[in-house]
Amino acid sequence: MSPRPGDAPFLGVGVGLRPQHQAQILETPDPARLGVDFFEAISENFLVDGGRPRRVLGEVRARFPIVLHGVSLNVGSSDPLDEEYLDALAALVDRYEPAWVSDHLCWTGVGGRQLHDLLPLPYTEEVLGHVVGRVQRVQERLGRRIALENVSSYLAYRDDEMPEWEFLARVAEAADCGLLLDVNNVFVSACNHGFDAERYLAAIPAQRVFQIHLAGHSVQGRLRIDTHDHPIAPEVWALYEHAIRRLGPVSTLVEWDDRIPALETLAAEAQRARSILARVAREEEHHGATAPAGGAAAPARAAHHAA
Repeated sequence: MSPRPGDAPFLGVGVGLRPQHQAQILETPDPARLGVDFFEAISENFLVDGGRPRRVLGEVRARFPIVLHGVSLNVGSSDPLDEEYLDALAALVDRYEPAWVSDHLCWTGVGGRQLHDLLPLPYTEEVLGHVVGRVQRVQERLGRRIALENVSSYLAYRDDEMPEWEFLARVAEAADCGLLLDVNNVFVSACNHGFDAERYLAAIPAQRVFQIHLAGHSVQGRLRIDTHDHPIAPEVWALYEHAIRRLGPVSTLVEWDDRIPALETLAAEAQRARSILARVAREEEHHGATAPAGGAAAPARAAHHAA
């Protein structure tokens, strides 16, 4: 298995922290009965100091590991980085000590206007250098590495000089940051643009992957839309298993952001991911136990992981 990032411990399988479930999370006497290993909180929902959101986050943090996931970093924009936002985020990180902090490899606004969407970047050398410098400044301000997530996309730029997976990997290496690999987004974009999702995964540097996202999507005509309002599709589950076989155990989160079901439904999806992680680990353990003398992996398996 590939080495895991030292600053991204394996947390198990989690779900998003949503207001609909907060009372149940805090009132269940035995946290283990919830079937959730950690929670991901949207950073922007907790940036205002004081009040009920901060109190709830502190109480959840006392019971579970948490990670922070942002949607406003705007790391790909030509606008200056929002220093007030970074100050507030740094204060939030210092207070609640999440396992890690993530945001999206995209742009969300320009000219001082927020578009409230996660928009893809042109995959060029110029944009790559621009993004790397901004990620480095963010990490210096927060005093830690962040993880960047691949977004789903519905258009491509004529000026693209490389495929998305190469751009993503090169940003991570040059900026020395982590990656949040959204497997559903890989599948959605692969369907929309006609590329091979497994080829995408093969290009991801495993030692950079902090976390995986799983979510449901919608089909609208010829497009797959990343709506986060459905169960995870069978094809995404298959791609997730492929990713785990290549990357090893990675902290995994089930996203469900609209038409949010009962926490038990999310826990059931989390358990399915947990079962895949366990099955792959058993198979890898069995393979290791039956490897040739000296502990070397069989050639076929080694070639599979290098693909």
